[in-house]
Amino acid sequence: MQAVCFEDILCLADSSSLSDITLDGNPIAQETWYKHTVVHHMMQLRQLDMKRITEEERRMASVAARKEEERKRESHKQTLLKEKKRLTICNIARQWEIQQNRTALVASLNQDKDNEPSQINGSAAYVFPEESRSLDTILSSAVQGLSVLESHLVEVEGDTLCLYGAGALECLDRNWSVQTAGIIVTVSFMFIEFDEIVQVLTKLKIKFPNFVHLKFKETNLVMLQQFNALAQMHRIEQLTVDPQGNPVVNFTLWKYYVLFRLNHFNLQRINGVKVTENDIVMAERLFGILAYVAGSELPQYRTLSLLGESRRKQFHYLLEGKGKKSGTGSEESSDNRRNGGESTTRATLNYTTKDFHMEKLEEIKERKTFCQTYVENLVKEAADINMKNESLQKLWPQMFIELVRDAVIEIRNKNSYMKLCLQRITDQKQ
Repeated sequence: MQAVCFEDILCLADSSSLSDITLDGNPIAQETWYKHTVVHHMMQLRQLDMKRITEEERRMASVAARKEEERKRESHKQTLLKEKKRLTICNIARQWEIQQNRTALVASLNQDKDNEPSQINGSAAYVFPEESRSLDTILSSAVQGLSVLESHLVEVEGDTLCLYGAGALECLDRNWSVQTAGIIVTVSFMFIEFDEIVQVLTKLKIKFPNFVHLKFKETNLVMLQQFNALAQMHRIEQLTVDPQGNPVVNFTLWKYYVLFRLNHFNLQRINGVKVTENDIVMAERLFGILAYVAGSELPQYRTLSLLGESRRKQFHYLLEGKGKKSGTGSEESSDNRRNGGESTTRATLNYTTKDFHMEKLEEIKERKTFCQTYVENLVKEAADINMKNESLQKLWPQMFIELVRDAVIEIRNKNSYMKLCLQRITDQKQ
C-alpha cells in the first residue's frame, strides 16, 4: 500500500516507540510540505528516510506548522467574512424586494378604489410578514457562528466604493482617510432609492476628489428626468445603469438623453460602451428643442435662480440682445464644455425628489385649506348681511309707521317737548 496523503500515515503518529520511518518512493514524499509535516506530528522520530532529524529541522517544522495553522485560521476567517457578506447582501436584496412589493401594492390600492379593504389587508398581512419570518429562519440557520446580519453594507473593493442598502449612505458622513478617499474612482449604489441617493450626490465630490464613475443597480431609475439630478456633480466620465431594478434603460433614447443633459461632463462611456462624436450630435438633435422650450417657458426670475452668479451676468447679457450675433449659441456651448459648466438652457431641466413634491403638495394643501376657509367665512358674512337686509325690508314699513307715530305723540305738547329737549341737552353737558 502506498501513502498518497498525510491521512494515510497519520495513524503512525500514535506510536510512541516508532523512531525510524522511510517513505521514500511514496507519492506523499513528493509534496513540499512532506518532511516538515511528518516531523511536526511525529516528534518521537529520530530518522526519516534514513536521515537523522536534527533539532534545527524540528524547530523549522514547528515554525512551518504554526504558519500553516495561522494560514488556515486566516483562510477560515476570510471564508466566514465572505459568507457573511453574501448573506448580508441577500438579506438587503430581500428587504428591498419586500419594500418594492409593498410600494407596488400601495400604488395598486390608489388606482383601484373598488377593492375590498379587508381582502387587501388580509393579503398584505399574509404575504409580507410571512416572507420576513421565513427569511429570518433561513438566514439564522445559514449564519451559525456569524454575527447578526446588517440591513446595509459598505465595502471598498480596489478603487470601488460599494454601498448596499439605504443605511450605507451614512458612511459618506464619516471622516475618510486621505489615502482611502484618494483611491476611490467608482461609487456603486445597490438596493437604494434614487431619490435618497440624490440627497448625497454633493457629498461625493467633496469626499472623493478622484471619483469619476457612477454605478446604479436596483435604484428605481424609472424616468429620464431623474438623470437631471446628476448635473450637480463635479464631473463624471463614466455612467453605468444596470437594467436590473432600473426600468429607464428600457427606453430606446435614454443614453442620448444622458449625453444631452450631461453634455458639460464630456462623458467617455455609458454602460461600458465608448461615447462617439456621432452620439453627441444625435443627442443634440433629439433633445436640443426640449431645453429651448423648457427655458422659454420659465419666468426670468426662476431661470436666474437656477444659475450661479457667474452665469447670471451672461444671462443678462443675452437678454439685452448683445449676444444675438451669428454663432453665439454654438460658442456658448463650446465654452461651457471647455469650462466644465452646463449651458443656460440645460440648467432649466432639473429634478425634484418625491419628498420635495410631497412638501410642495402639503404646502399647496395648506394654502388651499386657508383660502377655502377664508372664502367660506366671506360667503357666510355676506349671507348674514343679506338675510339682515331682507328682514329689514320686511319690517321697515311697520317700523316707519311706529317712528312717525312716536314722533307725532312726542311733539304734540309743544311746552313739554321743549322741556324734554332742554333736559337732554343738560344731561349731555354733564
